[in-house]
Amino acid sequence: MIITIDGPVATGKSTIAKRLAQEIGYIYFDTGAMYRCITYAIIKRHINVNDQEAIAELLKSFQFEVKIKYGDRFYYVDGEDVTLKIRGAEVTAHVSEVSALRPVREKLVLLQRELAVGVNAVFEGRDMGSVVFPDAKMKIFLTGRPEVRAARRFEELRSKFPAETTNLTLAQVLEEINDRDSYDSKREASPLKKADDAFVVDTSDLSIDEIVLKILEYKDTLKVKK
Repeated sequence: MIITIDGPVATGKSTIAKRLAQEIGYIYFDTGAMYRCITYAIIKRHINVNDQEAIAELLKSFQFEVKIKYGDRFYYVDGEDVTLKIRGAEVTAHVSEVSALRPVREKLVLLQRELAVGVNAVFEGRDMGSVVFPDAKMKIFLTGRPEVRAARRFEELRSKFPAETTNLTLAQVLEEINDRDSYDSKREASPLKKADDAFVVDTSDLSIDEIVLKILEYKDTLKVKK
């Protein structure tokens, strides 16, 4: 069974998807990390996102791995541990633009579908339920007020990258989140949108435990219906 969890940035998708997968014994896939890894590779190689030939060559040779150590996931690009680097400001600033590139999405959609064959998994991203797994048995779409999401994102960045975010302000993060929401929802390739049959959860005023409980209750409802 495939469970999809979609939604805009800073709605708690990764934390909730990981917790849900642990609760029900499913495999957890953070598809956003895949796009961040490709974005990191593009930045590292100084590739212009408008250079279609260079992007195509990168995708042919692009290699990344996910390793689990002590229960945590570590991401590698060409053998380099990029777990923290892909969450940095530079990658974050460019990942939406890279994610909107049709060749990038086509490659990763194929990979994500291959990973889903024969497994029970929770896939977290922005187009999992609407594009990648339209026939998924259970689809979740997380939302949240922009100011709440900005506060979460601000605290996350300040905690993980204290030196790089000394001058960062909450107002800047809120502006970036609003800009990214607009860009992601309007892009041509796989725009961010709720699948028609998705269960919506507003995470603004709920704890992680409360959100996961809501999802588990919904999952039990689906079983009853069947």
